[in-house]
Amino acid sequence: MANIYDVARRARVSVATVSAVINDSAYVSPHLTARVEGAVRALAYKPNLLARSLAKQQSHMLGMVVPDIANPFWPEVVRGAEDRAHAAGYTLLLSNSDDDPIKEALYLNLFLAKRVDGILLAKAPAPLSRDLSAQIRGSRMAVVQLMRVTPGCGSDAVVLDDEDAAYEAVSHLLRLGGRRIAILSGPPAVMTAARRCAGYKRAMKDAHVKVDPALQYAGDFRVRSGYEGGLVLLKRRPEAVFIANYLMAVGFMKALRQYQLRCPQDVAIVTCDDHPWLESFSPQLTTVNFPKYELGSEGARVLIERLAKPNSPPQRIELRSALSIRESCGQQLKAAAFA
Repeated sequence: MANIYDVARRARVSVATVSAVINDSAYVSPHLTARVEGAVRALAYKPNLLARSLAKQQSHMLGMVVPDIANPFWPEVVRGAEDRAHAAGYTLLLSNSDDDPIKEALYLNLFLAKRVDGILLAKAPAPLSRDLSAQIRGSRMAVVQLMRVTPGCGSDAVVLDDEDAAYEAVSHLLRLGGRRIAILSGPPAVMTAARRCAGYKRAMKDAHVKVDPALQYAGDFRVRSGYEGGLVLLKRRPEAVFIANYLMAVGFMKALRQYQLRCPQDVAIVTCDDHPWLESFSPQLTTVNFPKYELGSEGARVLIERLAKPNSPPQRIELRSALSIRESCGQQLKAAAFA
């Protein structure tokens, strides 16, 4: 395999001249540039990408940390980020933290060691250690936070309208006549879960409906906790339930069947996050549709802009959701009753 010295000998120039042409790091006359490029083609020379990145202080790689790649929410977010990164000439390196701060720190340290140009971070529910925060600041690593915002993790963020989304979902159930409305939320320490719970409470307050603590259950955004939360909440006879994500809704529906209850006749449901296959559910689920692809794409766009303009003002972008009304909320059932 040819190396840079072989190219220099064939082109009859110095190694420094070959390096300047390959890395575009200094002026080289058109005549010498043509000789170097001809030697590169003739020898099928492949530059050492690591050395090239060190010379240019740029790797054209972005790191991305997500909390749970098994959650159907995240693959579309990653796809949006990867498409935007690829279009701008970057490679995306993906890691999965499992919402574990220790595992997250391991991957962040790895990204720092590999000299990625920037990081997209969906933060685990714990602050960064002082040492890691200092390393990120010291390296001037560009970090854009996705979904969850934690102090000391970077000034740029792209988030969802979690509180307003939950407010609209619960308000919809209230407009349909529900009063005993339960919430199956995520972990309180996770920003998205806390914001959705706040939206639930605000909707109930604005409708002058007292929030019953017995109708609140905190899961972990996974199927099992949706099932366990369903077993607890359904004993308390809610008229409707707002479920903070799709996976918990799957578990909740299992609990509903175990109690031999019908949706929406006995319990109405609105959940968060929409997927194409939800239309095959029976009943079809009414959902808050979050712009997942746009979340990843916008995060990558903001990160790439930060790399191009390190001193520009911080960006915080909030993407809007939309309510997709189907059978599980009971609206169609009520409309049929009054037809």
